[in-house]
Amino acid sequence: QVQLAESGGGSVQPGGSLRLSCKVSGVIRVDFCAMGWFRQAPEKEREWISTITKDGLMVYEDSVKGRFIVSKDGAKNTLDLRMDNLKPEDTATYYCAADCASPFSGKWNFWGQGTQVNVSP
Repeated sequence: QVQLAESGGGSVQPGGSLRLSCKVSGVIRVDFCAMGWFRQAPEKEREWISTITKDGLMVYEDSVKGRFIVSKDGAKNTLDLRMDNLKPEDTATYYCAADCASPFSGKWNFWGQGTQVNVSP
């Protein structure tokens, strides 16, 4: 059984920082899968924001580029998202996901339950 469990969400003021973590358990390993972060704001569709590939290549959506940093720890089997200079428009539920197909399929077969991030004065 595969489980992805996000943590680290909370409420911060604009300009603040948060670090999200995704603990992966079960048969998949972060070093052998593409790992991604997505978010969904109220009344909006879920959107992709970052991917770190099996080889460690990091890719970001334009609105978070330069503010968010994705990383992974193979020994702990975790995925992190460091978020700096947070803005009110970053308010959303954040999800981690895994795509373990080879080659990468873009189907994101495994998902966590999400963690809430609120950015307001």
